[in-house]
Amino acid sequence: MATTAHCLYCFETLAATLEKRPQLSLSQVEGSWSQYQQSRSLGGAAEQGQDTEMTQDEEEPESSDGGFDVEESEEEGLQQPTPSTLQLPSISRLQAASPSSASTVSTPSSLSTTSSQAALGGNSKSSSKSSFFSFSKRSQEPSPAQKEEEYPLFVTWNSISSRGHKTLRGCIGTFDAKELSEGLASYALTAAFDDTRFSPIALSELATLATAVTLLADFTPALHPMDWDLGIHGIKISFTHQGKRYGATYLPDVAVEQGWTKEQTIVSLMRKAGWVGRSADWKKVSDLRVTRYTGAKANIHYAEWKQWRDWVEGR
Repeated sequence: MATTAHCLYCFETLAATLEKRPQLSLSQVEGSWSQYQQSRSLGGAAEQGQDTEMTQDEEEPESSDGGFDVEESEEEGLQQPTPSTLQLPSISRLQAASPSSASTVSTPSSLSTTSSQAALGGNSKSSSKSSFFSFSKRSQEPSPAQKEEEYPLFVTWNSISSRGHKTLRGCIGTFDAKELSEGLASYALTAAFDDTRFSPIALSELATLATAVTLLADFTPALHPMDWDLGIHGIKISFTHQGKRYGATYLPDVAVEQGWTKEQTIVSLMRKAGWVGRSADWKKVSDLRVTRYTGAKANIHYAEWKQWRDWVEGR
């Protein structure tokens, strides 16, 4: 299941790369996020108790109306382990493309030998913000005996305007199961820097971004092109046209966000794969195969990541 911590980790990977500083590992992000949530819960309860006691002291003895709104506040507390060095896997990438938030398979990017690999290596540089990482020395990494979860996955970056309008900024993933620590870091950077439809994301854009992580599961060959459910399944298609093989995918939320029917989704997906035939002729392509799958999605905006990061740095 995709989690907020997975999205925080993608933001942490991108920010650390752009800022040329060490980054936290996935296990460190997950641990600190858990502690952050606990501190918010405990801090809110403590604040409420203090406000209630103060109100009781200030009330007139005869007054029976002591009700008032209590705002929750955050109290800080955290421990965290040392950052680990990420290594970029040599893997084929499936590039996502569609209006606004869609995803389709495309040709692999050059990440494994170019910009994103260099970016991952750049995370070893030191930073003046040592307080952000000093607490990592006070805790330990999980036991190496623990088996890390593996999933096919996609990472999506969107730019959010001042009016809340969402614009796709990059989306790339893989159908091969990857360990989450490696896969999320790799595709967070691949989607940010190597999606050929867009220029690489710059540091100046960081505050405008939102990210989404989708973990894929339940891959099942469809009995026919309509053997899948809108809003539940993503679909991966492949077909032959004029001797050439095509393939593409849409994540589960794309068709619903675009307001498409199943047939419109199939036609759009075929066009994203490179087919240029008439819409009415989509059934005429050879060997059309559809695979359906499910996706667990989580997403956050920059402000959520920055609030958590400031809390960590304050430790």
